[in-house]
Amino acid sequence: MTDEPAREAMEYDVVIIGAGPAGLSAAIRLKQLAAEQGGEISVAVLEKGAEVGAHILSGAVIDPISLNELIPDWKEKGAPLDTPVTVDQFKILGPAGAAALPMFLMPPLFSNHGNYIVSLSNVTKWLATQAEELGVEIYPGMAASAPVYGEAGALKGVVAGVFGIARDGHHKPDFQPGMELHGKYVLIAEGARGSLTKILQNRYDLSANRDPQKYGIGIKELWEVPADQHKPGLVLHTVGWPLDDKTGGGSFMYHWGDRLVSVGYVVHLNYRNPYISPFDEFQRHKLHHEIAQHIRGGKRIAYGARAITEGGLQSVPKLAFPGGALIGCAAGFVNVPRIKGSHNAMKTGMMAAEAAFAAIRAGRMHDVLDEYEEAYRESRVYKDLHRVRNAKPFLSKFGTFWGGVAGMFDMWTATLFGGLSVFGTLKHGKSDAASTERASRHKPIAYPKPDGVLTFDKPSSVYLSNTNHEEDQPVHLVLKDPSIPIRVNLPEYAEPATRYCPAGVYEVLTDEGGSNPRFQINAQNCVHCKTCDIKDPSQNIDWTTPEGGGGPNYANM
Repeated sequence: MTDEPAREAMEYDVVIIGAGPAGLSAAIRLKQLAAEQGGEISVAVLEKGAEVGAHILSGAVIDPISLNELIPDWKEKGAPLDTPVTVDQFKILGPAGAAALPMFLMPPLFSNHGNYIVSLSNVTKWLATQAEELGVEIYPGMAASAPVYGEAGALKGVVAGVFGIARDGHHKPDFQPGMELHGKYVLIAEGARGSLTKILQNRYDLSANRDPQKYGIGIKELWEVPADQHKPGLVLHTVGWPLDDKTGGGSFMYHWGDRLVSVGYVVHLNYRNPYISPFDEFQRHKLHHEIAQHIRGGKRIAYGARAITEGGLQSVPKLAFPGGALIGCAAGFVNVPRIKGSHNAMKTGMMAAEAAFAAIRAGRMHDVLDEYEEAYRESRVYKDLHRVRNAKPFLSKFGTFWGGVAGMFDMWTATLFGGLSVFGTLKHGKSDAASTERASRHKPIAYPKPDGVLTFDKPSSVYLSNTNHEEDQPVHLVLKDPSIPIRVNLPEYAEPATRYCPAGVYEVLTDEGGSNPRFQINAQNCVHCKTCDIKDPSQNIDWTTPEGGGGPNYANM
């Protein structure tokens, strides 16, 4: 199949890829500006999930600072921010107990006073209704599968809505070649490790002179608990057990809504031991008394997983390029110590929208929105990331305890002295994939079997994510060299894909007696977390976009 099919094209002023907090905030801001200045602007938002919010997964405790700016009357308009934080706790876990860290010892940025426990999926659904009321066109189930460039090399649009290609590449009876959506500017809001983002970063060399992006894998469950156990507004964060000091990560637990408890675990993907299974570390974590007491007697009702950008200031790429810009977690604006990024994602979407609107009003198109880059450098987003820029490098270099101590000291001084640090700006060093050590340097980990009460297996978990894909389509998890999993990764790293994937996508199958090993990809299980694209030590897995509408369909996540 070498011939490109003929496609129709639709023209817009701005095309936005991704209906998450960043993309929807950009769309809303564009329409607000048009209304304020008495003009018109056409805006289309493409969302690969079956519906808006279907692929949105976060803790989440949200700082409403950007929402206050974007939609000041959000309370009157019914935004689903119903559970204010009332109790804020941080604990260090050991195998048999826990120690509470007094909040007054921690830098003020750790305080969740004035924040809200939410389902970010529900927040994005609400933002979509606000956008549509302003005239934004939102197209769920439409995956943007390829960029479209103009004659001068600028991004001018995307291909979206390709359906009906069989696994072997032939066109099925329901084949649709998709459409090209063209914009004067295209804003990329795909979230962490997006497939288009990777292409554009390489084409325009956006990561030149930046540190490699760093990631974590966030795994989350939603529980419904008995009324007498529910403590609305309780926020609990932990570090420590079951991870060792050299493996970064920690947990979150939020009581909110109608007897709901969000419990989750983040493992930093620069871990060394290839035998680590983030999913099983999370399941083991729930057995600790400090966690179990909150969910015992309850019912697990949802599950999901997603990569999180953790590189911060040092890893933010060049944001603007000919014809478009990166916004939200496509660029990576998460404040790792605060475990928050939605407020920054929304603000960057708003700043890009303002730059694009001004450019279009001036008669420009397909050029570089340098004004967005300049606005970011002067924004509270930059200041937010600047004062915590060394927190992640300290953890990576010195481990959870001493790295945490050094990071706390550095954040205190940055808070008190306008972002200054006696350490300057530390570097991240190598990528998460390159951090993986040979299996010969580590011992396999014997994880406890799931009990079906507090701990569970991957198949039952994926079931709760409502994940589904059209089975007869090309496998969207592409091996650059199909021989590497068995030839390289299995003997050198014990093929870690079988463990780092939180959905059981990857298996090594053998004949009876363990002979003839072969690598199997269960693409149907994929929850679109992107961990394989990030952590594979050979960087041999390329996560590409499946047909639109596939993947998880999260509810209240």
